[in-house]
Amino acid sequence: MCCTDNYLEFLSPVDGDVLNEFDGEIKDEKGHKVLEIRVKVAAPAGCNLKINGVPAATVIGQRSIDSCTCLSNDNNMLYEATIALDGYRNTIVAKDDNTGIESKMVIYWLKEGTGKYRISVDDNIWFLRDLAKNSNIYKSIFYNPYMKVYKDVHDKYGTKFHFNLFYQTEGFNLSQMTDKYKKEWQANADWIRLTFHALQEFPDKPYENSSYEEMKRDYLLVTNEIIRFAGEELLSPITTTHWGSATLEGARALRSLGIKGLVGYFKFDNEGKPFVSYYAGKDVVNHLSKRDCWKDNEEAIMFIRHDIVLNALKLEEVVPYLENIKKDPHQSGIMEMLIHEQYFYDYYQAYIPEFKEILMTAAGWATENGYKPTFLSDIILEK
Repeated sequence: MCCTDNYLEFLSPVDGDVLNEFDGEIKDEKGHKVLEIRVKVAAPAGCNLKINGVPAATVIGQRSIDSCTCLSNDNNMLYEATIALDGYRNTIVAKDDNTGIESKMVIYWLKEGTGKYRISVDDNIWFLRDLAKNSNIYKSIFYNPYMKVYKDVHDKYGTKFHFNLFYQTEGFNLSQMTDKYKKEWQANADWIRLTFHALQEFPDKPYENSSYEEMKRDYLLVTNEIIRFAGEELLSPITTTHWGSATLEGARALRSLGIKGLVGYFKFDNEGKPFVSYYAGKDVVNHLSKRDCWKDNEEAIMFIRHDIVLNALKLEEVVPYLENIKKDPHQSGIMEMLIHEQYFYDYYQAYIPEFKEILMTAAGWATENGYKPTFLSDIILEK
């Protein structure tokens, strides 16, 4: 995300950035709300630079930003102008009127990009096996103890949950899931989403080297079964693949099938390599690690970053962790929380007895801090 050899280089924001009200100032222009932001550009000294037609001024004494090196050249200066964004998709043009050279980027403004939260759940399959096994006994999907937990949290806080599903596990696959509960799934589509995660739990990082065809095959296996037993109403254009893994070709397959957003950690592992970050390179991960989301404009794919992995924390650690995130305006607009199914079960080697309490605590904290439950597709994607 740092500079190239471009004559004019956007430094902040950068192409694909997704902004909210914390990134600028909301102003009223004749009854129409706009977001005023400062745009910073590196350009040669002496430019007659304009940004979206607004004359840019040099910022005296500042020659670097976010450890970027493009201003280390003595011929370059930092220029800045305040412009207004008035819609979701915004094209920004920096032009040197002396030479006619210009540079463009596209950024996004989420008008509802603050004060929202979602809890997503990865690695789901065991509860569906239980529902299928007990279909002659259970009168509701919420007779399943695991789903009852989410219903209790929803009933208390209105929380919306997004479940990412495996196709198969030992002794069961989604083709065996009963459609007995289809009307009930649809009746609860206001707070439940079901989407593709992977073929199965192992091996780890299943799509790290996947082909277009492999990703498409597995996606359709899961998605067609969801439609059969739950209904299209439960689908979403946003998902998380297992381990946030996908090659560029794999991601293109998902995009061709209607997936517009991918959620992941977007962090580095102990060896400094992108981790749970799909095909994103180091520059993208470094940039996105400090923000809620960023869009790859070339591929038309939105990357969304998890803020917290709830099953990685002890119950007493959840609130302090969330409080710390809340301090950063660039990460706290949308609070994206994640948990995994396995930790609910007492026969799992990493069983968490406080599973329900952790979910209740997270949803309770969000509610008490003014966050409203949401589906990401309702606020991040263009309507």
